[in-house]
Amino acid sequence: MARKPVLSTDKLKDLGADKLAQLVLEEAERNAGFRRQAKAALAGKSGPEAIAKLIDRRLSGLARAKSFIEWDKARAFTEDLRSLTDTITAELGPAAPALAIDRLLRFIATHEQVFERVDDSSGRVQDVYYQAIHATGDLAPSLLVPEADALPEKIMTALGESTHGYLANVTEAVAAHLPQDSLARWDGDLKDAIAERQAEDAARKSDGWFYSMTSQWAAMRQILASARGDLDLLIALELKKKPHMQDTLGIAEQLLEIGRSAEALEWVRKSGRRTFDEADDGLSPERVSLEARILDATGDRSAAQVLRWRCFKARPSADILREHLKQLPDFEDIEAEDRAHAFALEMAEPEVALQFFLDWPRLDLAAKLITTHPHRWDGGDWHILPKVAGLLEHDHPLAATILYRALLDNILDRARSKAYGHGAKYLGKLGLLAGEVDPIRPGGMVDHATYLAKLKTAHPRKSGFWARVGDGEPKAPQASGARRPVWIKDDG
Repeated sequence: MARKPVLSTDKLKDLGADKLAQLVLEEAERNAGFRRQAKAALAGKSGPEAIAKLIDRRLSGLARAKSFIEWDKARAFTEDLRSLTDTITAELGPAAPALAIDRLLRFIATHEQVFERVDDSSGRVQDVYYQAIHATGDLAPSLLVPEADALPEKIMTALGESTHGYLANVTEAVAAHLPQDSLARWDGDLKDAIAERQAEDAARKSDGWFYSMTSQWAAMRQILASARGDLDLLIALELKKKPHMQDTLGIAEQLLEIGRSAEALEWVRKSGRRTFDEADDGLSPERVSLEARILDATGDRSAAQVLRWRCFKARPSADILREHLKQLPDFEDIEAEDRAHAFALEMAEPEVALQFFLDWPRLDLAAKLITTHPHRWDGGDWHILPKVAGLLEHDHPLAATILYRALLDNILDRARSKAYGHGAKYLGKLGLLAGEVDPIRPGGMVDHATYLAKLKTAHPRKSGFWARVGDGEPKAPQASGARRPVWIKDDG
């Protein structure tokens, strides 16, 4: 059989200029996005100003457009946006980074009206805008000093009143590449703008909630403070936030890095903002890990170890235990590890302990936990248990069987017809494991044949499921019974 030709630059060159030009022209006639890229490449022969002029026409058209993009055209619209940003970064960026950044800012400024025109529940359009923001940051180091100095004003002109949040994103992308004087001046302008807007907001008569740009501008000031290395200003701005909005861990981390451990300890112990599922006992592993490191830095290692162990007992964490063991002398860490494992096995919440043993990892103890609590596992945890069962199949078939049965029972008990295919797969797994599991199963657990018989008795009318299995084994996909044409070679 002849090998298929592989495309490469050298092989395409062998086609010759005429053939390549013909192929490009034909593709440009079929593909609007490719046609625009080809035009931009041709314009590049005349210099960056010609490319910029071509891009400006597309940006103007995008800014003027008002019609809604129907769902069946949304993907093509997204690709058109991506083609536009690719042209800016690939064709204009290398030749004239300042001109490219100007066009990227114009593009980013269209986001609010574009989101009004298209259903972006998939997030694809938003991804294009984030790519444009990152591209702006990538081009910023190539700017000459006067161009970099002028960039803050350009950003504020294009996005200064944007409520979507991209203003802060752009600031973060470029701040590290701007001169210190520019950052200081930008911060001063933002400070004045915040004071002026706060006065306007205070005088505004409103019966309800309204959005103010001051919060976004304040976030930008913190970004600039970080870029300038001004931690005291960063802290002062953080203190202006409401207590439950303060990034206490972030401030504590930065204070620890520069050796201000006493202040770091104060910040890490503040309540601050929390994640959605974080308890209010102050014992989240992330918080405890940082506080313990701060205590170590202050020389109070015993308090750090007590805190780590208290956190582990509250919610077993592999990371916290590793940090705890790392601080112990040789041989003592082995005893402490065994004690931690024994504690996890006796926990009132085996689900938490299971995750710990998987993270450690100790699959043998995970299996022991499962077999110790055979009725505890919720087959509705389909996003976790199949993976766990798969990890345990080879060396711990009994634990895997318990999980597969829980998953299958949940599917059938709830008549989750869309999951019948998965259920058939689980039943097949159970059949394969039965030879090893039946001889070692505990007294309260029925063998596979009895389990299968009970399934058939309890769910006789779930034909959608049983059609996928034979005698306890998944059926292979059946070939179509339709006759296929038979081709006869005609040698005549």
